Amino acid sequence: MTGELPGLATESERTRALHVAVHGLREKNPMASASVAFLPWQRNTLLAALLIVVVCVLLAPMPTVIVLVAACTLGYLAVIVDRVLIFTRGMARDAILTVDDERARALPDDRLPPYTILVPAYGEPEVVGDLIAALNGIDYPRDRLQALLLLEEDDSPTIGAAHRAGIGSAGSEHITIVLVPAADPRTKPKACNYGLHAATGDIVTIYDAEDIPEPLQLRRVVAAFGDLPRSVVCIQAKLAFHNARQNLLTAWFTMDYGLWFGFLLPGLMRSSSPIPLGGTSNHFRRNVLIDIGAWDPYNVTEDADLGVRIAARGYSTAVIDSTTLEEANPDPINWIRQRSRWYKGYLQSWLVHARRPVQLWRKIGPVGFLRFTLILAGTPIIACLNLLFWFITLTWIFGQPGIIEKVFPAAVYFPALLVLVLGNAATVYMNLVACRENDRPDLLLACLTSPAYWLLMAVASTKGCWQLVRNPSYWEKTFHGLGTTKEAE
Repeated sequence: MTGELPGLATESERTRALHVAVHGLREKNPMASASVAFLPWQRNTLLAALLIVVVCVLLAPMPTVIVLVAACTLGYLAVIVDRVLIFTRGMARDAILTVDDERARALPDDRLPPYTILVPAYGEPEVVGDLIAALNGIDYPRDRLQALLLLEEDDSPTIGAAHRAGIGSAGSEHITIVLVPAADPRTKPKACNYGLHAATGDIVTIYDAEDIPEPLQLRRVVAAFGDLPRSVVCIQAKLAFHNARQNLLTAWFTMDYGLWFGFLLPGLMRSSSPIPLGGTSNHFRRNVLIDIGAWDPYNVTEDADLGVRIAARGYSTAVIDSTTLEEANPDPINWIRQRSRWYKGYLQSWLVHARRPVQLWRKIGPVGFLRFTLILAGTPIIACLNLLFWFITLTWIFGQPGIIEKVFPAAVYFPALLVLVLGNAATVYMNLVACRENDRPDLLLACLTSPAYWLLMAVASTKGCWQLVRNPSYWEKTFHGLGTTKEAE
């Protein structure tokens, strides 16, 4: 059903809510908004660096290429070493919060805080029925649970599907449709900002339209917040996929998430570094979320951006052992659309937070600043450079041209060889460990063939880097409903 909600009851309130959803962060803190991708000094610095490289190539081509290859090799090495360090921290038993079923169910209903679930959806009529079933399966008292289905007002197919699914009927009274006025940018964070004006919960979380959250997740989060200091303002749940066995791509995707949410995010939590949040199942203290400006509607990875902003304000994020099942993209083209947006958003977020590097360094510390750079800037750039270095490697294997030998003198060749052999082996090994610890022996083939998955990542990253220059705030839609029948793996 749709209805009058707190903060959205009148036309003036809806107009105000839309204005804040689109412009609120930019007006409150322009330097934190990605509405402008490159500040003049950032653009000029990048152009000056490119000009210097071009001049050096013209004047001294071989020494310049050697220096560039050495710098890229050093970047590769830094990213891999840091990733292994984070992984080892994430293997500790206390790296992730655990609230058992008995304790979660023992929380008295009258002691549970009001909770709001935001579910943005656009052009997804095929998954609405499953969404309603998932929301109805959450174990939380209905009089303290508010679920807001955020639909664009001109998205007639999804609106119609939501009504046909029985929203507002018996058992679904806690679910309300909120029609988001059509306005650019057409992004998920804009819809979430709009819905936040109607939120009444002390805790706010986001689920995507295809999500199947673990029924006790909200209760576990409440218990975890009760144990944690007030400085912890966000709890991120783990994400996994219900269609891992659909094809090799979904298996790779599941393997990737198992490592990221099972070990790397917990490792970041233990290191007190900024945590790039997942786009769903992150649970916030609403008052703090509003205070720090909520989501940036111009950032295409609003979750990663918000994770850094949380750390920069002196707060922290925890990771909880509760899983939300999603649909892994089984189609390579659809997967590349999604992953290229993530890579673009990582770079977008890095550019935003690096606008005042000295100030950020002081707020999150030197280790946090280095790790923030290696993850948000290093991950997409290294993935993009893979295409170039794989081409060089294949060229040497099949043709052995002398020029390649010249650009890899001993001081560059041996570190590059170390990165190639040990770096790739370490990544495969981490995936294998993650699959073993997550009890996923069915992903063994995916782990052993993961280098082919990296090729897809390289293509997606190259596309994302290009889009950052051409169309930075464009939200490339990911199509859902392509997966197999939803079954807990």
